[in-house]
Parts: sequence; structure tokens; C-alpha cells
Amino acid sequence: MSGIEIRNLSYRYPTGSEKVLHDINLTIESGKFYALVGVNGGGKTTLCNVIRGFIPHFFKGERNGEVLIDGKDVSDWDTSNLAQKVGFVFQNPFTQISGVKETVFDEIAFGLENLGVEVSEIKQRVQNIISLLGIEYIQHKNPNELSGGQKQRVALASIIVMEPDILIFDEPTSQLDPQGTEEIFKAIDIMKKKGKTIILVEHKIELIAEYADYIVVLQDGHIKRQGRTEDVLSKEDTQDFGVGLTQYTLLDLQMRKHNMNTDRIPITERDSVQIMKQWMELQGVRS
Repeated sequence: MSGIEIRNLSYRYPTGSEKVLHDINLTIESGKFYALVGVNGGGKTTLCNVIRGFIPHFFKGERNGEVLIDGKDVSDWDTSNLAQKVGFVFQNPFTQISGVKETVFDEIAFGLENLGVEVSEIKQRVQNIISLLGIEYIQHKNPNELSGGQKQRVALASIIVMEPDILIFDEPTSQLDPQGTEEIFKAIDIMKKKGKTIILVEHKIELIAEYADYIVVLQDGHIKRQGRTEDVLSKEDTQDFGVGLTQYTLLDLQMRKHNMNTDRIPITERDSVQIMKQWMELQGVRS
């Protein structure tokens, strides 16, 4: 599986006067789930575009530093090989639907057909992905007639079916309802358990807290904080960088201000229930 090493990365778009990324240093470990968070305009999507090679292969500008995948800079990768190594799901699924296929099944199979994969293998892989994402009910529908949320699931399926080592998601749940959002996160988690490296741009901090291994906080093109999810999201001053904390963390922080100190600060519902039970037992309170 692929590891990513980013060293002293800075970038300025060709039409811009100011750099949008500044001295980025980041190691992305293979098979882990990284969430890129922060306010809009902080550089998250630009960083994703560098990792997937759109910068410098399509967007020129001024790039300094190194972005290594398997020890080789993305600028030295052949674009077709890099596209098979790194899969990308856009925020807007309308830009990812080919428009040339008449069924969802064929749309998901499109990329595999272009690679010349055997028909029998294509059918099996597509069916597996359809089952994984729970979209059997739309597999025979025209992708151009789907809702935004349904199109996002199809866009996700069309990338996952290619089985790239690295999967980058740029706010993939932006057009989904809560149930659809949870389904996408579960699908991404399955990909991580299969050994894929996940990079996710997302604002839904409750789900990030539950699923991500590591968090990278970006603001004004700088990495302001990075580390294990529980470490970053349990620090009150993480909010100073435009990142919200989960309701469970905020509750615990309020308790501490009233000298009700727990052993550690929770970031998920599961952690909160466990920690509160322990605290109540210590206080001699029956639950």
C-alpha cells in the first residue's frame, strides 16, 4: 500500500499573487484514515489536488517542495498510472458522472472497461460495490435521472470499484441526508479496513471523531495542528482554528470548569458514556 510524504510544500496558483499553501510537512501512513478540516479557503482542496497530481500536471503555478508517493514525486508520475494509484471523489457528483451510460451498473463499470478488465471480473466487482453501498434499487436506472444524493453514491462506487491504493474524498456527503451520510462513512471505513489510505475533506466533526485515525487542521494554507483524532479534538483551543468540537467534548469541558473532572476528555458518544459511568462510580452515584 502507498505511503505519502509531503516535505516543505508551498503552492501559488498561476493567476494568484499569494501562496495558498505554505511550508506543508505531512506524513500520511498507508492504510490509515486522515481527515482534513478547517474553514473554507484554508487550502484543503488545493492540498488534495497536489496529492492526486492535478498540481502540477494540469494546474501549473508555482510549486515548491516535494510530494512523494511510494518515494516518487507526483510530478514524475505518469498521469494514467497516478490516476490508478489515487482515486478522487468530487464534492459535486454532477462533474463525475460520464453522461454516456444508460444505467448505474454500466456507469460504475465504465472505468474498468477503459482499463480492459475482463467482462466477468467487471460484473463481479461492480455487483460487489453496489451491494457494499446498498444501491441495488437504482442499479438499472439512468444515472442522469438520479437525485444529487444518489449520484454521489454512484460517483463513490465508480471510484471504489477501480481499487486504487489511495482514496481522496472532497466533502462527499455534502448533498446527502443524515442516513446517506452515515452510509458513506461506513463505506469509507470498509475501504480503510481493506488497507486503503483514506484522505477526507469534511466538516461533519461528529462522524470524523468516530471514524478518522488522524486529523490535519488547515487554516490560511498552514497546518495549524495535526495528530491522532482523539488528541486534536479533545483540545479546547482547536476551536481557535475554526474547527468545531463534538457535543460530547464540549459537555466534558463544561464539567471541568465546575471541577467535575473526568479521567479523559471524550470525543464520541461511546467514549462519553463509558467515561461518565466511571466518573459516577467514583462519585458514588448509581447509574
